[in-house]
Amino acid sequence: MDAAMMETSRSIPMRPPPLCVSRHAPRTQSILGTVGGQTDRQTASMEGAAERSVEVKCGNNSGEDDSCSDTDFEPSKLGTREYWEDAYQKELETFTDIGDVGEIWFGEESMSRVLRWMDKAKIPEDAAILDIGTGNGAFLVELAKHGCRNLTGIDYSPASVELARNVLQAEDLTAVTVKEMDFLNCHGDLKGFDVCIDKGTFDAISLNPDSAKEDKKQYVQVLKDALKDKGFFAITSCNWTKEQLLERFSEGFEFVEELPTPSFQFGGKKGNSVTALIFKRKH
Repeated sequence: MDAAMMETSRSIPMRPPPLCVSRHAPRTQSILGTVGGQTDRQTASMEGAAERSVEVKCGNNSGEDDSCSDTDFEPSKLGTREYWEDAYQKELETFTDIGDVGEIWFGEESMSRVLRWMDKAKIPEDAAILDIGTGNGAFLVELAKHGCRNLTGIDYSPASVELARNVLQAEDLTAVTVKEMDFLNCHGDLKGFDVCIDKGTFDAISLNPDSAKEDKKQYVQVLKDALKDKGFFAITSCNWTKEQLLERFSEGFEFVEELPTPSFQFGGKKGNSVTALIFKRKH
């Protein structure tokens, strides 16, 4: 994505950030943007403000030419377990030292828009909600403060799970469940959820250097198994367009609505830096 196209402009410390993140305090942040189907992925490096760029062939745009095969993304270390374990280990150390919870994927507004949708959809406070790839648990905190009482967060990074638990404990939210679990290999342990939420996890899976094609298919199947019939799935993505996500989740899911996200115009074309969609599980 182009460096100007992001929901917020925030800064990060000198450590590797996830895809599409922002922070509570103003700093320079990683960017994913796109125009006309060509993207540059730029993320801040561990050395500070230095940036690296990874070109991919298909990304989040206006949808004028949205066909994108399973091999259109270049593989990236952002799709590996090792990358995230290292990143969250650093986040955990920072939280222990200074109480900084770390990056918030897509910015605070990404959480607010899902919460607004939940209010509009009248999701009950006791609904079983799963945060897929919970990271630092920031969204679990916001959900709990919003009144949700049946929350579960999962992540395959042990450091992420420890960080999320520490963040929740600091907020005195000890009733929230956080589990170390690989969503793609949960072996049927995730069932009966009313709402599943994904902010960036499917994006990261799409960059797996070894098995992205198979993992994306497995993701859809596990998601179907985890949700109740007529349960909701809220996904926020900076890599995939609305049309691409509609195609990916066409089997077993009904499109409900698109949530408003910041838009931009460039070269006479209009697009969105982020896509946020709501689906409903169907048989």
